[in-house]
Amino acid sequence: MSLNLSQFISIPINLRVQNNNMQSNHPKDLSILDYTYYLPDAQIAKYPMPERDASKLLVYKDGAIAESIYKDLASHLPADTMLVFNNTKVVEARLLFTKTTGGVIEIFCLEPDNQYADITTAMLQKGGVFWKCLVGGAKKWKSESLVKSIALDGGELYLTATMIERLNDYFLIEFSWDDTLLSFAEILHLAGLIPLPPYLNRTVEESDKETYQTIYARHDGSVAAPTAGLHFTEPLFNSLAAKGITHSFVTLHVGAGTFKPVSAATMNEHEMHAEFIDVSIEFIESILTDKTIIPVGTTSLRTLESLYWLGVKVMSNKGKDISLKEGLELFQWDAYELPQDIKKEVALLGLMDWMKTNNSTNLITKTQLLIAPSYQLRIAKGLVTNFHQPQSTLLLLVAAIIGDDWRKVYNYALENNFRFLSYGDGCLLLSDKL
Repeated sequence: MSLNLSQFISIPINLRVQNNNMQSNHPKDLSILDYTYYLPDAQIAKYPMPERDASKLLVYKDGAIAESIYKDLASHLPADTMLVFNNTKVVEARLLFTKTTGGVIEIFCLEPDNQYADITTAMLQKGGVFWKCLVGGAKKWKSESLVKSIALDGGELYLTATMIERLNDYFLIEFSWDDTLLSFAEILHLAGLIPLPPYLNRTVEESDKETYQTIYARHDGSVAAPTAGLHFTEPLFNSLAAKGITHSFVTLHVGAGTFKPVSAATMNEHEMHAEFIDVSIEFIESILTDKTIIPVGTTSLRTLESLYWLGVKVMSNKGKDISLKEGLELFQWDAYELPQDIKKEVALLGLMDWMKTNNSTNLITKTQLLIAPSYQLRIAKGLVTNFHQPQSTLLLLVAAIIGDDWRKVYNYALENNFRFLSYGDGCLLLSDKL
């Protein structure tokens, strides 16, 4: 790639349209009650299809709707498409401890304590780690440490959980184990359970270890799967490649906040969850292209768009002087309150220059980006995604892409027996406006 920032310096990035620092129709004013629909329990997929790529695919393009299946996805994409996948891996984040009295305490590992730079660093801790957790049965847990026996190669090891602090939204738990050769990721694989979404309303089964994981999952850290990617198989990847469609990977570790309901009257009162992203400088360079970039899943979309706004933050001097140690982060309303007219190439090259200045080959940070109506996509040109819950931030994201047609798409899916949510069918959203 021969592009560099100096090629774009002639673009008048400091010349703004007057009063353009804030988009009109700010999503702070949105009411989530305007983004609801009736979802019958019968249309929530409790299990995946036997063949991943046999799931139905609703294809939306410029107001028109067609039906297909994932196996035929290549026929609906332009040949210059670059698909972007999230290669995070779901960890067995649910730990069950039995008290000496026989009561069961469930600890749900949300994210590492702030003392760790990122999820990967925390997952690799050996012997002990501090984690932010939800606790089921917390009232029954007084001050004693909980101990869990784990079978290991004919022997056993002991995992201990000690409550350090009770906070408003979580508990800070110290985990320790007596085999210092094992990382926390390995401990979770040995002792934990896959955290299925609560709306499935069933117990975890052995098959979920495979089916609730994409075939390209690589980096431990998510407590929910990037479900749009669950439909992809090796034959599907081969059919995409045969048409010249390329693909690449980013990492966003999905947090439990993805299931957090919006209970506020307006979005201004809702705190969007933050999630860790990990993106290489080579990937950022690869999207400096004229290809049609289509993310697979809302997490991939959120990562792509966050890269643009992090670049804007640097180029607008609101993040240029932030060091790698201090951390360049994206907050909930940044995309609506930062300058709106910086070109994609300028933003991405500025971000790459910031990374080089900080001797960083990978950007590891948090994004709290909320994509909602009035948002304009800066990098993505479409989206492959599942069908989402009523009154959710993910449904707001869909509405940001296709406007009020989200109702037409969801009504069609409901009336034509599409399967909804994590193990369900999906849709391809395209528009010439993007």
